[in-house]
Amino acid sequence: MNSEQQYIDLYQQARNMIFGFSSDVMNSVREAAFDDFRRLGFPSKKVERYKYTDIAQLFAPDYGVNLNRLEIPVDPYRAFRCDVPNLSTSLYFVVNDSFYQGSSVALPEGVVVGSLCEIAKQQPELVARYYAKLAKTDEDGITALNTMLAQDGLFVYVPKNVKVDKAIQVINILKSPFANTTPSSGSEGTPFMVNRRVLIVMEEGAEAKLLFCDHAADDHHFLATQVIEAFVGENASLELYCLEETHAKNVRVSNVYIRQERSSRVHHNVITLHNGVTRNKLDLVFRGEGAECFCNGCVIADKSQHVDNNTLIDHQVGHCTSHELYKYVLDEQAVGAFAGRVLVRKDAQKTVSEERNQNLCATHEARMFTQPMLEIYADDVKCSHGSTVGQLNDAALFYMRQRGISEKEAKLLLEYAFIIEVIDQITLDPLRDRLRYLVEKRFRGELNKCKGCKLCK
Repeated sequence: MNSEQQYIDLYQQARNMIFGFSSDVMNSVREAAFDDFRRLGFPSKKVERYKYTDIAQLFAPDYGVNLNRLEIPVDPYRAFRCDVPNLSTSLYFVVNDSFYQGSSVALPEGVVVGSLCEIAKQQPELVARYYAKLAKTDEDGITALNTMLAQDGLFVYVPKNVKVDKAIQVINILKSPFANTTPSSGSEGTPFMVNRRVLIVMEEGAEAKLLFCDHAADDHHFLATQVIEAFVGENASLELYCLEETHAKNVRVSNVYIRQERSSRVHHNVITLHNGVTRNKLDLVFRGEGAECFCNGCVIADKSQHVDNNTLIDHQVGHCTSHELYKYVLDEQAVGAFAGRVLVRKDAQKTVSEERNQNLCATHEARMFTQPMLEIYADDVKCSHGSTVGQLNDAALFYMRQRGISEKEAKLLLEYAFIIEVIDQITLDPLRDRLRYLVEKRFRGELNKCKGCKLCK
C-alpha cells in the first residue's frame, strides 16, 4: 500500500464520523479536498517546493487518529505554568487539535479566540467568509489532506480598529491517547497523528501579537499537520511568532498562508530549537499597495534532525516591501534546507525586497541545502538576495583560545553570535530576552534535559 492509499481508505471508511464531530463550514470543503488529495497525493521530491524532504516517507507509518473525539485527560493549566518575566500574555491551550475551554481571559470587546469548530457553529457566516479561501487544496497535497481530516483548531478574530495590547500566547500540546495504555494492549507504541487548523482574521486597522509554542507532553511518536490562514486587512498589523520545542520523535508539517491588504504590516518569525523532522511552508501575498512584511527564521539542529523551510513572497501589486532573513546552525549529522522565492509581478512597480539565508555547519557531516530565488517581471524595483554556507572561523577560534577561552566555550560563543541576529528581530521585548537565554541553553545541550514547555517552565 502506498502512503496515500491508507488515508484515502481512512476517509472513505470514517467519513460519517469525521463529519459528525465537526462543523458544517469545515465539512463544506471536505469532499473537494478529498478529491484533490486523491488526485494529487503527497508531493514527491520531484516537485520543486518539496525537493529536500521525502513527504511520502513521513506519512507512511500507520498513525492513530482521534476521529471520534475521545477526550484525552490533561489539565494544561496545572501541567504548564508560564513564568516568563513581564511577558504578561493572554494564555490559551490547544491539546492536539482541540481548543482547551478552561480559559477565562478578558479580551477587548469583539475579539474572539476559541475553538474553530464551535465558533463555526455559532457564527457560520463569519467563518465561512474566510475558511479555506487562502489554503487551496487543488495546489498542495498536504493542505488537501489537512482540510479533509481536520475537525477542529483555533480561530482568532480581531475586529476593525481594535488593538490587542497583550500578546495572545497559544501553547499547542501534543498528547497521545496511548501514553497511559498497558504494555499488553500493544497500542502504547502506536504513532499518533494530529491535524490542526488555524484561522486568523485581522480586520481593517486591527493590531495583535500571537505567540504559538509547540511541544510534546509525551515521549511518543507524533505527526502533526497544521494549516494556518491569516487575513490581514487594510492598515492592520499582525505579529506571528511560531516556536517549536518538541523532541526527536516528532514530525511537524506546517503550511502558512498570509494575505496582506493595503498598508498592512506583518512580522512572521519561525524558531526551531528542538525537533525531529520539520517542514515549514510560507506563502505570503501582497494584495494592496504600501504593505510590508518581515519574515525571519532561526534554526538550531543537531544529531539527525531535519529542518526544511520553504517560502514564497508574492508581490502582486506595487509599492510593497519584503524583508526575509533565515539563519541555520547545524551540528553533528543534522540536515537543513531553505528555498525562498520572491515573485515580483509585472504590475508590481516600486517593489523593495531583500532576502538573506546564512548558514553555519559546525561539523563536516552536517548538510545544508539553500536556494534563494528572485523572479522579477517589473522593471522599476530594488531587489536583492544572497546565501552563504560556511563553518566556524578558525582564526576567531584561535584568537579566543589564546585568551584563555576553552574550545567548547569559544565555539558556543561564535554560534550564539551568528544566530542571535534573527532573535533580535523580535519586537516583543520579554520574548526576545527569554529566547536569547533559551538559545544559549540549546547550544549548551541543556534543553534536552528539560521536561514540558521549555519557554514556560
